[in-house]
Amino acid sequence: MATRTAAARREEARHAYDAFLKECPTGQLLARISDKWVGLVVSALAEADDRTMRYSDLGRRIPGVSQKMLTQTLRSLERDGLVTRTVTPTVPVRVDYRLTELGGSLACLLSSVKLWAENHFDKVSAHRQAYDEAAAAAEQ
Repeated sequence: MATRTAAARREEARHAYDAFLKECPTGQLLARISDKWVGLVVSALAEADDRTMRYSDLGRRIPGVSQKMLTQTLRSLERDGLVTRTVTPTVPVRVDYRLTELGGSLACLLSSVKLWAENHFDKVSAHRQAYDEAAAAAEQ
């Protein structure tokens, strides 16, 4: 068996998509899908009654998201093939967003993370408070 150099092993791993490696392109995808707004947009689209939402509906469903961030998030999701954008030429123009099959496969994961956060926030908050109090006491 031939000995491989460290560089060759890294290159091989990069092609096998090992997200722990700095050079692996999956790191970019992990960064994208771990974004707060991506998780909320994907979850909102997954929870929509007909799985389609208008831009303004998404903005109302996700309080706190600016128009700029919502637009950037939707564009990035469309670029990644997770969301489709459909323009209907009416007055005013109607733009609908829908998860693709690929986006739907991600939605179940992100919706689970959202649900976990909603169900466990009180516990996490209590741990944060206890940690902060212990850290403050240690400083005195």
